[in-house]
Amino acid sequence: MDVHIRRPSDQDTYDLHHFFELVIHDTYQHEGIGHLTDDINDEIQSKKHYLDLDMKSNGKGRYFLVAELNGQIIGTIEYGPCSALIQTCTNGELSYLLEVGTVFVHPSHQQKGIGNQLLAAICTALQNQGLDEFCLDSGYKRAQRIWTKKFGAPTYHLNDYWGKGFPHMIWKVNIKSLT
Repeated sequence: MDVHIRRPSDQDTYDLHHFFELVIHDTYQHEGIGHLTDDINDEIQSKKHYLDLDMKSNGKGRYFLVAELNGQIIGTIEYGPCSALIQTCTNGELSYLLEVGTVFVHPSHQQKGIGNQLLAAICTALQNQGLDEFCLDSGYKRAQRIWTKKFGAPTYHLNDYWGKGFPHMIWKVNIKSLT
């Protein structure tokens, strides 16, 4: 599979908005929370806002990468300032780190290593800035299993954060430990 990872362009905005809607709806359905339409819409708007910050700042406010296959966007990843959620949940202990997020792979292309390729590319971008750590969080159970397998136990595990049986997890990741 010849996946091309690149920076997004202004011409990608419409496709990326559609991609966010598709992947976020799919994620919420698989998590068993597809009925939370306000949360879904907030999540979609947040990702669109992050993309807009990237486009307006040329990667300074947020920095996106997209995975493309045969001219179609099939994955995204980005980094930016540590979120208010992470700052609150860690009492500010990770606020100095950049946060990696918006790690999405099209449902028909999941479990094919595309997320790993995106993660490797974003780690290279961070290292090129002289950084060797980042933080990452998730409230999605499927993503939590993936990140725990990749990064080990979360640095912060907040039981029942999103409701009974729905924890929130936060990792502090050393990039060198991934290579």
